[in-house]
Amino acid sequence: MQLQGSCHCGAVRFSVEAYAPVPYLRCYCSICRKTAGGGGYAVNLGGKASSLEVEGEDAITVFHARIDDEESPAERRFCARCGSALWLWDPRWPELVHPFASAIDTPLPIPPEQEHIMLGSKANWVRLDAKRGERRHDGYPQASLEERHRSHGLLDGS
Repeated sequence: MQLQGSCHCGAVRFSVEAYAPVPYLRCYCSICRKTAGGGGYAVNLGGKASSLEVEGEDAITVFHARIDDEESPAERRFCARCGSALWLWDPRWPELVHPFASAIDTPLPIPPEQEHIMLGSKANWVRLDAKRGERRHDGYPQASLEERHRSHGLLDGS
């Protein structure tokens, strides 16, 4: 699925081919919550890094989060002008890019259910809006984003 995205001020526009386009995985980690999550969480999608096309690269800044007191190699891309979170890229998995659903302008598929991860980092003020039967994890689950999409029949092209 081809996705179009942008920042709030319009300085950055991008497109990416998503293999995992269904926004069903809510991450409550403190990094996502503080850098991208208006609802106390962020939703990442899965895209092919080789397909990423960007306009306005001069308006992009990169942030490396600190995890267990060490700088993460993962690069979180933001608009330097308006602060919109755009995508995450990690050199450990260079073929992947993870756009934030909040930056996507293309209508996304509605998830049949949502999965809630990193609940051990959830802020106390965030009300967990999990429906009966939705999976909940204190940390990051064993299955990858691709594996979860595949197991639900949501992997684009599967």
